[in-house]
Amino acid sequence: MNPQPAGRGVPAAPASRARRLRTWLRNHTTWNRLYRVTSYLKSALWTVPLVAIVLVLIVAPLARDLDDWQRWHLTGLAVSGAQAMFQTVITLTLSFLVFAFGSLLVAIQVAGGQLTPRIIATLLLRNNVVRYSVGLFSFTLMFAVVSLNRLEEPVPQLVVSIIGVLGIACIAMFLFLIDYAARLLRPVSVVATLGNDGLAVVKAVYPEGTLSLDATSAPLRAQLGAPGRVVRHEGRSEIVFAVDLARLVALAGASDGVVEFLPQVGDFVTADDPLFALYGDAVAVDDGALREAVAMGPERTLEQDPMFAFRILVDIALKALSPAINDPTTAVLAMDQVHRLLRAVGRRHLRGELIPDATGEPRVIFRTPNWEDYVHVACTEIRACGASSVQIVRRQRALLENLLRTLPAHRHAALKEQLDLLDRLVDEVYRNSEERALARIPDVQGLGGSARVPPQD
Repeated sequence: MNPQPAGRGVPAAPASRARRLRTWLRNHTTWNRLYRVTSYLKSALWTVPLVAIVLVLIVAPLARDLDDWQRWHLTGLAVSGAQAMFQTVITLTLSFLVFAFGSLLVAIQVAGGQLTPRIIATLLLRNNVVRYSVGLFSFTLMFAVVSLNRLEEPVPQLVVSIIGVLGIACIAMFLFLIDYAARLLRPVSVVATLGNDGLAVVKAVYPEGTLSLDATSAPLRAQLGAPGRVVRHEGRSEIVFAVDLARLVALAGASDGVVEFLPQVGDFVTADDPLFALYGDAVAVDDGALREAVAMGPERTLEQDPMFAFRILVDIALKALSPAINDPTTAVLAMDQVHRLLRAVGRRHLRGELIPDATGEPRVIFRTPNWEDYVHVACTEIRACGASSVQIVRRQRALLENLLRTLPAHRHAALKEQLDLLDRLVDEVYRNSEERALARIPDVQGLGGSARVPPQD
């Protein structure tokens, strides 16, 4: 028999397999893929129930082994009693799951039709109360099924006790879920949640307060001249929803050049659209490394896009002002949160377009909405669609006058322009002098509040 050649048929060493696994993960796990998967999992309803099922496969055997070891006498149920309880819990949790998913689908349709479809992914599917409620129902159902299939003498008293506690917890959670869902879908709850999420994004994207003008990239652009090379988008046409700025700064700094990201977060980018402009020695940066720093998807998200929070709130107001719905009070509720977000943006340094490295050298040009963009989105469409509603014009006047009192002077120009447009609109729409006088009163409630001037913050 010929001796086997060296190295053949010998299993690979664990260290070698681990090294190959690390190499594969490094080659296939990029930032943009991880970000996209993470963003999807945050809005996927099936992830928590799936994890719950996996936990059952771990917890159920451990509970039986612990019961065999300790031999507890907790409930005193025989096989028939335990079987009846397990079947009751299975029936309950299965009914709860059907109701939860069915009511969720109805809620999505109603909320999308009455408010805006954009709250489905940003609010309803990412709601942890709904996700973890379904997870509890799934865990209890699978735990009861697995335990019922292995039920025998002596009855595992610990397992019976756990299922009993889980069944009571499911009933309590189901009752809470009904109340929570009813409260969640009210317009005031939806806009308040969007306002809180938008405020968190504003603070994350613009962490610094402002006492001076925002920076501009105009001098640097004039100094750089024409780009040395342009990197174009490859693959599917999608929306930009996140950019790894730290990676872009590192790539530009390593090459001692400047990288400009041409779209803006929230922009729709088609195949072959310009994605990056490279200046100086940054022309040597690898195209793939640049593209890996951009996460794209089918729809906008709130992670790095404060403007999207404004967009959703304004869409809710516009839907409420449409002739088919005609609900200006809901529009005023949305304007309350728009006012809140606009004041938060006005009090922060909007960073301009220049991202420096650790030494202070500008390395990345990254466009973000400026103050005028936020003001236009917050005011223009609502003013145009709500011109005939006294509630809307009074609420918008209260918004603008409050911001003029509370924001720094360099924010005033855009606000004064909007106030002038509002005055002209009132003169055009309201021909009666008494109605014009009424429409010119600032009112935080829209109509019905006092005309007092609140103290300056």
